[in-house]
Amino acid sequence: MLQGLYNWTMRLADHPRALWALALVSFAESSFFPIPPDVLMIPMILARPSRAWLIALVALVSSVLGGLLGYAIGAFAFDTIGQPILAALGKADAMAEFNARFNDIGFWAVLGAGVTPFPFKVITIMSGWTAMPLGTFLATAILARGIRFFLVAALLWKFGAPVRLFIERRLGLVTTVFFVLLIGGFFLVSAL
Repeated sequence: MLQGLYNWTMRLADHPRALWALALVSFAESSFFPIPPDVLMIPMILARPSRAWLIALVALVSSVLGGLLGYAIGAFAFDTIGQPILAALGKADAMAEFNARFNDIGFWAVLGAGVTPFPFKVITIMSGWTAMPLGTFLATAILARGIRFFLVAALLWKFGAPVRLFIERRLGLVTTVFFVLLIGGFFLVSAL
């Protein structure tokens, strides 16, 4: 079953419309969607390492544009859209306290969330809700997402073939480690 799913993902990653799918996921993940773009980006780069920089650029631009939507949700529709999204992520109780000190650390919050697995949509919505200066938000989002996506692209471009062979030979182990890290990340985020 895992091998079939892996093969399907690799075929999707090499599909002519894969960049559009990545753009859609990257955009949506920055404002409301729970799945990170890495799920598509990594197999896309493994399937076509020569396109690593283009793939990272598409993820960056789409993610920042989606971040602007998240910012707008926080600024103009927090009560009707933003608050339910944050509540679904388990952040409802921390919102008032977070609002009080967010703009003091806003640059670092956007940078940290943009580079790490922390749900970027939380920060984009909170940036709009707390009226973080749009220029600061935009510059930091570009920096953070650029670091994240281009670092992944560089590592996969440089070490892609051995990584792909390792994954294909030890798919069960890689899947188990991935899910342990994913669940651990969600646990860590919910503890914050």
